[in-house]
Amino acid sequence: MSTISIAALDDAGSFTCHVAEPEGSTRGAIIVLQEVFGVNEGIRRKCERFAANGYTAFAPDLFWRIEPGIELDPDVESELKRGLELAGLFDQDAAVRDIEATIHAARAHVAGGKVGVVGYCMGGRLAYFAATRTDADASVGYYAVGIDGVLNEARAIANPLMLHIPTADHFVGPDAQAAMHDGLDDHPKVVLHDYPGLDHGFATEIGNRRNEEGAALADSRTDAFFAEHVG
Repeated sequence: MSTISIAALDDAGSFTCHVAEPEGSTRGAIIVLQEVFGVNEGIRRKCERFAANGYTAFAPDLFWRIEPGIELDPDVESELKRGLELAGLFDQDAAVRDIEATIHAARAHVAGGKVGVVGYCMGGRLAYFAATRTDADASVGYYAVGIDGVLNEARAIANPLMLHIPTADHFVGPDAQAAMHDGLDDHPKVVLHDYPGLDHGFATEIGNRRNEEGAALADSRTDAFFAEHVG
């Protein structure tokens, strides 16, 4: 594991990016997009998991414009509250440009190989934007928030997108879920998976929100998706 620095495309500075390398040759790159809790231990474990599967994994610090290097624990009430506060200050358009910069860096790092994007919660929404606004080769969003409000961008999706939707998500209600299905089920590049009875955060690597069975199923689908579309 290491940390690299990536220059922002808007010349606002540079941000750090956690990198996990596979033991042998790389199959491609996977960019891991954080929840509202920063590049914390759970996100780093996601990177290690993808590296164990043969990918070079990158986790950019998307909060660098607000509070660089912050790591929060969602099981601690005060830290959960701080994460939600940071989300309210977050410039998602600037973050998409930072993701684009990370895609460029990752593609160069793997010698022009393919690049996948996977995100969780806030990162799930950003993974959707990676599919609509960047040239990522494939994108996956877990319990993405607010997709129902940006379905007008779906027409720009050119590469495969997978979304994991827990039906009991207390941040994404039934109406929002129905809108996602209505807007995306017929898209030839998009696949949606529902997880009956599961709540937001069910696939986190650590903490109280994790559901082992649900996480294993979603992650197996993600693995197969990236194997097909990234390498």
